[in-house]
Amino acid sequence: MRNIWKDGVFGVVTGDALGCPVQFKDREEIAKNPVTGMRGHGTFNLPAGSWTDDSSLTLALLDSICETGSLDLKHIMGNFVAWLNEGKYTPYGYAYDIGTGTMRAIENYKLMKDPYLCGGRSEANNGNGSLMRILPACLYCCVKEREDEVSACLVDAVGSLTHAHLRANIACVLYFFMIREILKGTGSLAERLQAGLDKGFGYYDRDPENAEELKYYGRLRDLGTFARTPADAIRSSGYVVDSLEAAVWSLVTTASFEEALLKAVNLGRDTDTVGAIAGGLAGLYYGYEAIPAEWVDKLKRKEWIEELCEKAEQAVG
Repeated sequence: MRNIWKDGVFGVVTGDALGCPVQFKDREEIAKNPVTGMRGHGTFNLPAGSWTDDSSLTLALLDSICETGSLDLKHIMGNFVAWLNEGKYTPYGYAYDIGTGTMRAIENYKLMKDPYLCGGRSEANNGNGSLMRILPACLYCCVKEREDEVSACLVDAVGSLTHAHLRANIACVLYFFMIREILKGTGSLAERLQAGLDKGFGYYDRDPENAEELKYYGRLRDLGTFARTPADAIRSSGYVVDSLEAAVWSLVTTASFEEALLKAVNLGRDTDTVGAIAGGLAGLYYGYEAIPAEWVDKLKRKEWIEELCEKAEQAVG
């Protein structure tokens, strides 16, 4: 029987681990020795199958859902603190590759103990640090079948723990709507992603005050046209809009999990996060069994991740 938590979470972790060794390298440099599978060393000089903060924070959120059966913001932040201070939810017992916005938010929480005030709200807080870890919250809302307004507010709240600017929130909520259509819609992957984006944009279009921020995501309104965008016009930086675009573009221009993920990480720059974002969607559409076994076998703490996914299914459904 299918476990959507396993499909999505292993998609995230696999994409993260594929991109980890080439993080920060530009496209031209990677092209000289492209990523073709799970390999080690590189940027952080770690063994093959090592994953970074993207997966650690995703797993911290997942574990909170397992423990509480809900989206408990204080409990989630407590897990984030344990990651930063104690190295919990990491492959090797220490936190590394820590985003500036995430670090500041966790430090803010340690001081104020208020999950509604810790995330940064400035223009500078539009990195991809909330989008990269939001998948478990999206799956929770899908399983619970909350109304659009409730789901969007919950996803927004979880994203805002570290990145509370509207632009970063929009990315997380669009991701939720795409996930829901992958799970409950019909048609090809591109058709489901388009249906999810249509619903996500429709949700935000109701309020004219969102119009200026929505313009940043304009290229995603028509995936047919977007799929024809040349690779040199796709940016894969740590900016949340670039990351979401790069992940979606990798999915709508390929036809398998393996092809999509390799395309995503070979774009360069923020390779682990673009891989993680694309991997979550690809895992949910193609399924865990579509992830190359030789990639999964190399993932660090694979059995523990599997246990968390099983616990999530029991806790939530």
